[in-house]
Amino acid sequence: MEFRHVSVLLEECLKGLNIKENGIYVDCTLGGAGHSKEIIKRLSKEGKLIGIDQDRDAIKAAKERLKDYENVIYVHDNFYNLDEILKNLNIEYVDGILMDLGVSSYQLDNDERGFSYMKDASLDMRMNRDNGLSAYEVVNGYSKEKLYRIIREYGEEKFASRIADFIVKKRENSPISTTFQLVDIIKAAIPARARREGPHPAKRTFQAIRIEVNNELGILDKAVEQGINHLNPEGRMAIITFHSLEDRIIKNKFKSLENPCTCPKEFPICVCGKKPQIKILTKKPIEPSEEEVEENPRSRSAKLRIAEKIVIR
Repeated sequence: MEFRHVSVLLEECLKGLNIKENGIYVDCTLGGAGHSKEIIKRLSKEGKLIGIDQDRDAIKAAKERLKDYENVIYVHDNFYNLDEILKNLNIEYVDGILMDLGVSSYQLDNDERGFSYMKDASLDMRMNRDNGLSAYEVVNGYSKEKLYRIIREYGEEKFASRIADFIVKKRENSPISTTFQLVDIIKAAIPARARREGPHPAKRTFQAIRIEVNNELGILDKAVEQGINHLNPEGRMAIITFHSLEDRIIKNKFKSLENPCTCPKEFPICVCGKKPQIKILTKKPIEPSEEEVEENPRSRSAKLRIAEKIVIR
């Protein structure tokens, strides 16, 4: 099937990045190259786009979509390794960095990938299929306590304890190997009244397992810091999140980089020596318009935060 990903908050990202035609830009989550194509259209031949994705299907699709452009560098890797990626390319500083932390429509809709609770497939959920840990190993190998923790923390699921208990009891008879098997277990664990209200009963648990499989939250803090370190003065970082845990991490990281001083408030002057590295351009995150949500319901929970590198004096 075609690798597609409807570009969320596209115009807002392009405006936020303040693209210079001869600049160097990094799309850390290349996906279907929706954002990247619009970025590169604004670059001259002297400009450069670096597209990173841990999904080989995304790299393949992006190469096809951007085949008319020569100033693109494709990197199959996790943006967690941004330092090493740029070092290998002999690039020290860039003018803009984009991170779209959403799961692509291709990954959700492709039966083989096992991301969706709406399609029956093998439990997988790996964005990089070269990695060893899959949803199958998490569901069948984690202890009840560890399952409870990730479902509670990453899924913010109030029935996490019951779901973990039901999973462990079910797998005693035979392994849980498909998405629909897991969905049925989750439905059985959640009281009927709760199942009738709100989103799909499996949504939060699937989110939690996907985050665990791909270490989605664990990489963010370091990745943002690396990215800011590689920005030229006035270079910008734009990050789109899709759930509260991601957004909280980005919000707090930006705040700590804008105001890193650790001196007690009663000190008349700063003595710790830590200098601000960025200026936050979005005091409140930018959210999709009603029109965008209507056209693309998956954009509903998106939030965009933008920061600009400042000259350290």
